[in-house]
Amino acid sequence: MRSSSSAEQVAETTNVTWPSSSSYLAVLIFLLDRETGKVHVRHLNDRKRNTLQAEVKAHVAKGAEVTTDELASYTGLDKEYVHQFVNHAEEYVRGNVHTNGLENFWSLLKRGLKGTYVAVQPFHLFRYLDEQAYRYNTRKQSDADRFGDMLESVPSFEPIERYRSYSNSTFTAFDCP
Repeated sequence: MRSSSSAEQVAETTNVTWPSSSSYLAVLIFLLDRETGKVHVRHLNDRKRNTLQAEVKAHVAKGAEVTTDELASYTGLDKEYVHQFVNHAEEYVRGNVHTNGLENFWSLLKRGLKGTYVAVQPFHLFRYLDEQAYRYNTRKQSDADRFGDMLESVPSFEPIERYRSYSNSTFTAFDCP
C-alpha cells in the first residue's frame, strides 16, 4: 500500500476485546489511502510509539499527508510526513482532517468479528483481518470478478482431462499441483 507522496493516508488504532475472553485485548492499526480507497489493517503487539510509527513508515511514502487521532504514539510523525490529527474529545471533523473512512471499515470489521465469526481465536485474527480488508478493498467488484482474481492468484492452475467410468462423456477439471 505504499503510495505516492501526494496521497493522503489516515491512520488509527483501536483495541478489540474478545467476546469469549475479556482478558485478551488486541491492538489493531488501520491505514486508509484516501486516493485509492484501499485499507490496510494489522494486528500489533502494543500501542507504543516505535511500533505504530514503524508500521506507518512501512506503508506510507515520506512526505505524504497523514491524518490520525490524538494518540500520543503518533507524535513525531510530522518529521517525515504532513501530520494532522483530530482530538475526538473536542471534534470529529475539522475540514478534511478526520478519520471517518476508517470508522466505516472498523464498523464493518466489528460486525464481521462479533456477528459472523463469533468464536475468533486470537492466533487466527490476522486471517480474519486480511479477509475483511480484501472485501473492503474489492467492494466495488462483483463476486465473479473477485473469484476470477482468486483463481488468477493460484500459482499453477492447469486443466487436466478426466473421464467418468460410467459414461462416455468427457469433462475438464482443474488440478492444482
